[in-house]
Amino acid sequence: MKLQSTETQQYQTVTAYDERGIELNAVRFDHSLLVLPETPPTIWPVPHFDALTSEHFDQIDATHPDVVILGTGPRQRFVHPRLIANLTARRIGVECMDNQAACRTYNILMAEGRKVALALILESAPVSAPT
Repeated sequence: MKLQSTETQQYQTVTAYDERGIELNAVRFDHSLLVLPETPPTIWPVPHFDALTSEHFDQIDATHPDVVILGTGPRQRFVHPRLIANLTARRIGVECMDNQAACRTYNILMAEGRKVALALILESAPVSAPT
């Protein structure tokens, strides 16, 4: 889905997304990302939802967000509370939703000036052996 541009283009804005990837300011990504409004996106080394560890959330915590939007893939899944204990202890909310909802929510919160982190899990298609 293509999203309309706004005056927030100086920030990391989700400009499109589909089942396989995301565009930030019209640049395509097809791997899991950590996105904050005022810094370039970084690789978030999460190959799939079941691989999440507390260390992945420590990487997010180091960015000092006010709220975390966790895109869990094509469907909404909920992270175990022990994985986000450090964020919860610092009163940082973690909202879990499917990737499409996560992208839309991130754009809204970012446009409101919130210090939001988008942690997006983009599962790569498995590479098959040549036949």
